[in-house]
Amino acid sequence: MSKPGSTVIVRPLPHRGISRQTLRNLWLAIGLGIVGCLSLTASAEADSPPNIVLILSDDQSWTDYGFMGHDQIETPNLDRLAANSAVFKRGYVPTALCRPSLATLATGLYAHQHKISGNDPSPTTAKKNSPEYKELQAQLISQIDRQPTLPKLLAKKGYLSHQSGKWWEGSFQRGGFTHGMTRGFPERGGRHGDDGLKIGREGMKPVFDFVDHSIEEEKPFFLWYAPFLPHTPHNPPARLYEKYKAKGVESDFVARYYANCEWFDETCGQLIDFIDERGLTNSTVYYYISDNGWIQSTDTKKYALRSKQSPYEGGTRQPTMISWQGVIEPGERTDIVSSIDFVPTMLGVAGAEIPTSLPGINLIPVARDGQPTGREIIFGEGCAHDIADIEDPSKSLLYRWCIRGDWKLLLTYDGAVNRYNSSHPRTERRPQLFNLKNDPHENKNLAKANPDLVAELVQEISEWYPVSGRKVLTKWED
Repeated sequence: MSKPGSTVIVRPLPHRGISRQTLRNLWLAIGLGIVGCLSLTASAEADSPPNIVLILSDDQSWTDYGFMGHDQIETPNLDRLAANSAVFKRGYVPTALCRPSLATLATGLYAHQHKISGNDPSPTTAKKNSPEYKELQAQLISQIDRQPTLPKLLAKKGYLSHQSGKWWEGSFQRGGFTHGMTRGFPERGGRHGDDGLKIGREGMKPVFDFVDHSIEEEKPFFLWYAPFLPHTPHNPPARLYEKYKAKGVESDFVARYYANCEWFDETCGQLIDFIDERGLTNSTVYYYISDNGWIQSTDTKKYALRSKQSPYEGGTRQPTMISWQGVIEPGERTDIVSSIDFVPTMLGVAGAEIPTSLPGINLIPVARDGQPTGREIIFGEGCAHDIADIEDPSKSLLYRWCIRGDWKLLLTYDGAVNRYNSSHPRTERRPQLFNLKNDPHENKNLAKANPDLVAELVQEISEWYPVSGRKVLTKWED
């Protein structure tokens, strides 16, 4: 097998013309590519590209880890991984909803590009469980068939791949995985994982068996480990629930969520330890992130506002870790990164060609050498849970946002919501501007006092990709 390569792919200019963001991306690709050429190949295993393990949490706030400073939640195994990783504490997902977020990790594209913009077709378009609605479900899943997913691209480099846990896009084969657990729609219970959702909660054997199979086949492997944790139901082992009650957590709902976070952490430790026992630690790259945030309500089973589904930090900010022992020097990185970077990063370590359509960057030179990304701005978008038009995500567009340095601008749109109205009150329709360094929980809107900065960031969002047919306020109005 060949070693990880370092081919520089210079992305061509899009057909709409040259924007400032396009020029930045072009020079960024050139700069990072030159750095990546210097030592990536020499750092990898002599006869094989590294194994790749994606550990994907499900509904967990960016604050809810030991290594992020939480004063009650214990995550010793992820803390151990963090101690051996480049840790990007300012990591983000572009969309704070599980299905589009997972689709971004599988494709490397934004939701408006892969068009899996929400979790389900809107029941306003057809009656649920009707033949017409099932046709819409099938149409939505077919979006994944149009994309060169990461498993498909890694297969060209000889990788075996395994899906476990959350997966929405039909069977695991639809995503290009060679092995997996999810049967998927239209099979019974196939909405978002079916048999795959047992992983972690009911043991790790399918993943461990796959690793052993890959060893026997002498093939590098890619693991998609996305357990249904700490996602509801918050039904942790009694020992963990009682542990957090004993710590003085008053709300039973919060104690159960905290316990689920530690339960998830335990399964991560089992996976990391198994790979180490097989002697694969030095030939395995770990990538850690969560699909979206979760702030637990104190008096219901549900999440609080400004967390899941929202464009605020509680929904979109996600610490990101990359571990590759012997290649990446552990430590905190201050760069802002995005889950759109996952696919190009993993293709880079595998020595695979990076498609020119991907908007993200290969983070390995950044993580390995401590070089700045050179990227000045990141973007995100939020569409409704219920998709009004599968081929036109803008029909459900609720938010777009960008972060440049310490500043974050959030714009609110009038897309259709249908269900989950309570998650999107949209009481403030004017631009929202926050200084994240001084106000990480976005309590003070500074848009009125900074009209020029708002105008600059509005222009950045407009140049990211155009939207028509939606109402949005781009200036402060009293």
